[in-house]
Amino acid sequence: MNIFTRYFAVSITTLAMLVIGMVPFTVKAKEAKQTKDIKIGMAVEFMDHAACAYVAKNKGWFEQQGLNFTAYESYVTGMALAAALARGDIQVAYICLVPAINVYANAKVPIKIVAGTHKYGYGLVVNYKRIKKIRDLENPTIRLGCVREGGAVDVLLHRAIDRHHLDEGKVLNNVRRMNPPQQVLAIKTGQLDAAFLPEQWATMAEGSGFKMFLTSQDLWPRMQGSVLVIKQGLIEGHPEVVRKLVKVTKMATDWINQHPDEAAEIVARQLSITGRQILPAKAARIAVKLKITPLIISRSMNRLVYTTDLDPGIIQDTINYISELGYIKRVFKVEDILDLRYLHGK
Repeated sequence: MNIFTRYFAVSITTLAMLVIGMVPFTVKAKEAKQTKDIKIGMAVEFMDHAACAYVAKNKGWFEQQGLNFTAYESYVTGMALAAALARGDIQVAYICLVPAINVYANAKVPIKIVAGTHKYGYGLVVNYKRIKKIRDLENPTIRLGCVREGGAVDVLLHRAIDRHHLDEGKVLNNVRRMNPPQQVLAIKTGQLDAAFLPEQWATMAEGSGFKMFLTSQDLWPRMQGSVLVIKQGLIEGHPEVVRKLVKVTKMATDWINQHPDEAAEIVARQLSITGRQILPAKAARIAVKLKITPLIISRSMNRLVYTTDLDPGIIQDTINYISELGYIKRVFKVEDILDLRYLHGK
């Protein structure tokens, strides 16, 4: 073989290797472009329950996966977010498990739970001068804050009544229904003696002198807090989008556990921005009066267990319990609402 022939053969081989090496990048670029053409509406809760979503957004990981969010909305309660899921422009939500079950069973919104985001994340805070034992919640002079019926902390309120054998009628007569930031403001102004709150609001109440009296760990071992839900149509039409959403959720959750201090700073900053820009005007005016600092968020996040893992048995227990309370019209099997293919890499 002469020099020219040898040079030509080497060149062809090198070129072939370069082309072969470029194929995966070309395919990935094509997939990213195709994904970006899919319009996705996402909603999250205005809480550190959705820490993985806030971190992923801050880090640009959704964009890196080519996910195109045409709507990105934040809601002050899970129940408000659940109502938004009924709209056609919201296909993805990071939401508490209880309202997710409600919207599936009652509003018949075709959603699937594809991953978890955290366990626990709720608590009872009290003015310890007024409440020294759980039975004090029955006292007719006690003013008890809670979200409206059917919310996650409302279900936890009922769990406390059941587990501690309290008089349901007496306790519920003391309840003042308001959203979490309104409850914290009411605590600051001396209008409440106790409150069932989700995090980060429960930890923020401690800053006003209230004491964390009970947590969801005390009342409901292994309680599933929030989940990632996706509408059935998006799952069926674009499974690659679901795969990427679960991938980013897992990535962000792992990162939070590895970098808790930096995660708290990011979540505090994102929540502060959200409070000013995304929430409806009335809720935003309330939220900006409450300082959300990295220290508060760090303390709050330490009360949650951030994990994408899901326990179908716990979710079924939650479905059954909500049904017993009369909050959903029908009991259904957990398999009807779960789709764990993407979480388990199938």
